[in-house]
Amino acid sequence: MQIKKAIIPVAGWGTRRLPITKTIEKAMLPIGNRPLVDYVVEDCAKAGIEEVYIVIDEKPFSQIKDYYTENAKLENYLVARGKEDKVQLAKTQRDGMTIHFYCQKNVDERYGSAEPVAQVVEEFGINEPTAILMGDDFIYNADGSSDLARLMEIMEDETDSAMLAVEIPIEEVERYGVLKVDDGLLTGIYEKPKKEEAPSNLINISKYIMSAELLQRIVKYCKENNFGPKDQEYLITDPIIEHIKAKAKIRVLPIKGEYLDGGSVEGWLHANNVVFGNK
Repeated sequence: MQIKKAIIPVAGWGTRRLPITKTIEKAMLPIGNRPLVDYVVEDCAKAGIEEVYIVIDEKPFSQIKDYYTENAKLENYLVARGKEDKVQLAKTQRDGMTIHFYCQKNVDERYGSAEPVAQVVEEFGINEPTAILMGDDFIYNADGSSDLARLMEIMEDETDSAMLAVEIPIEEVERYGVLKVDDGLLTGIYEKPKKEEAPSNLINISKYIMSAELLQRIVKYCKENNFGPKDQEYLITDPIIEHIKAKAKIRVLPIKGEYLDGGSVEGWLHANNVVFGNK
């Protein structure tokens, strides 16, 4: 099933990567000469996504927006200096894809993975299956293939939702949200369980395709709750759990590529080593 829209949340301070994220947005940290978020956008392009909604915040600048905006002055400079071979590198827009930028409201008060999705769904009236992909991690396939495209292939109709999962050693499950899966369908998510109590060694990496019904469930969840900044995050897994309790289907697909997370220094260094160790 072809999905045409994707939401990529990247707002927030990136506190795990301070002090560098005081001046560089976390999703803009480089993997080689490209920012983290561009590997997510690239996967969307490979999967045939036509519209991407990148959720930024209300800082006085947006490096991500600048990155995906045409810079005629730079291109003219390159041509004038005889560096025409560099012009294509400066063209970071994707053919056949429209990128929208949305400033998340109240980002410091209403923090969490559900809130940016709810705001975009309401603002743009999204009422169709949509990919939800966090912008500071990605899946790398050395053969150039796309796990997002594979995820689309397992969906049977527009009422389906689906998510990607990563298989890890059972000794590491206490650090993650662990999935319970029966016959390829999600039946539960258990946060940081002891390995003896974990239902599997499959973990959630927040890469989803969500039906219109599930998107509206996220909107409802955010509207009906008013957590204080120190109380609880608006977690996207809460409405996901409600969704499966209502007997809705969420299909689970283990990835074929390698999951790379730029949220920590170690993960970011590893991502660079993996991507450029395969060049």
